[in-house]
Amino acid sequence: MTESSARTTPAAFSYPGHGPNARIGIAICHGFTGSPLSILPWAEFLAGRGFAVSVPLLPGHGTSWQDLARTGWRDWHSTFEEAYLDLAATTDDCYVAGLSMGGAVALLTAARQKVSGVAVVNPGLSFYDRRVRIIGLLKYFQRTTLPIEEESPTSARTDDGDYSVTPLAAVHQLKRLFAAAVRGLPRVTAPVLVFKSRNDIVVPPTSLALIRRRLGSPVLDVVALENSGHVATLDVDAAEIFEASARFFQVHARSTIPSEKSCA
Repeated sequence: MTESSARTTPAAFSYPGHGPNARIGIAICHGFTGSPLSILPWAEFLAGRGFAVSVPLLPGHGTSWQDLARTGWRDWHSTFEEAYLDLAATTDDCYVAGLSMGGAVALLTAARQKVSGVAVVNPGLSFYDRRVRIIGLLKYFQRTTLPIEEESPTSARTDDGDYSVTPLAAVHQLKRLFAAAVRGLPRVTAPVLVFKSRNDIVVPPTSLALIRRRLGSPVLDVVALENSGHVATLDVDAAEIFEASARFFQVHARSTIPSEKSCA
């Protein structure tokens, strides 16, 4: 039985806005090898507060690692950016958000589009593993590797759609995505909110350091998550992420001058 036939394929999902927050849109991007399931509680919380929410399923994700190996970083980014633009066309203020690699995708989108703000959880822009420096060569000798396993993560109790192995061809594409996102940081001028787990063994502290050093926005807020691992949206500090991000979206939407509101 193949991995794709043994699992239920996670799907993209969206929620219409309602109430006072109906005209505020939030496009959220899931992480590398994962699926929308990893950010479903976050999206559902925001939808419950009345925000319009869109969470696309990135190409090569939610099916099999073989599918992922055949896709590239531009495929991932363009799919998310299209979802953002569709949502922006129906809202007055539109934000981007993401988890892990999804944070890099969100930041790159913010560098290319006039988003209202960015909220990211453990955004990835760099690697712990030094072998990534030769990943372009290594992928020809080794097809897959095992994913990084956190010790007793709370999120392990919930299936977030991750693959059991990671194709090195896709890791090479991830490296290229990170490089593009880092190059785009000076062009990100919208307010940025970063949640960073102290116990994150997947994304190194250098990723946050890059944001601090290169971000073009004058507004950067960093919230330390004391009790969560990498997939913090499914972990102990999830409620803090949900509440703080909702406040961030409301505050900056209210402070936007009507004539300057532009998401597309």
